[in-house]
Amino acid sequence: MRKGLVGVLVAGGGLAVLAGCATQKAPAPMAAAASSSKTGDGTLERSNAVTVTATVVAINLKKREVTLRGPDGTTDTIHVDDRVKNLPQVRKGDQVVATYYESVAVRVKKPGEATPGVTESAGLETAQPGAKPAGVETRTVTVTATITAIDRKKQTATLKGPEGKSVTVQVKDPARLASVKVGDLVEIAYTEAVAIAVEKASRK
Repeated sequence: MRKGLVGVLVAGGGLAVLAGCATQKAPAPMAAAASSSKTGDGTLERSNAVTVTATVVAINLKKREVTLRGPDGTTDTIHVDDRVKNLPQVRKGDQVVATYYESVAVRVKKPGEATPGVTESAGLETAQPGAKPAGVETRTVTVTATITAIDRKKQTATLKGPEGKSVTVQVKDPARLASVKVGDLVEIAYTEAVAIAVEKASRK
């Protein structure tokens, strides 16, 4: 998982600079959450989310640069992507709240149910003109690999990717190897997103 103020804010390719508008209060600390679950079709899902709150200490509209002060007091100046149309709405003292989310979903499929390969998709939603900068940017990469070897004693499985490269992975749950055979496919979907929301600074 990416960590730190810049890591979270830049994860969205510049859009993440303006996660939320600040109040005059001290920035909230970084908060993290993690979860795992198994769906009815056997897909194992694990996700993590990190929220960072920073305060806007300087804005340069001409250069499209925003300087943010993080929870630890350090500052970073970040260039704002041209896709963020509402930069003039941001004021010094505003608060930027960015949530970086990532998840991994793993599912075993039988031969014929899928084809080895790599697919990628992305999406972007931004705030309406005139509103405080806000948006959500997502990216999902799905890799389908073939199981070429299984060692139930060591609880490992060897996967051959679409480019012919192989990797041996440790399987934490032995029960997941019980019904898996060489030749089966493993579909791994990795998703990351940066959610951004801007709120007007509250008056004391």
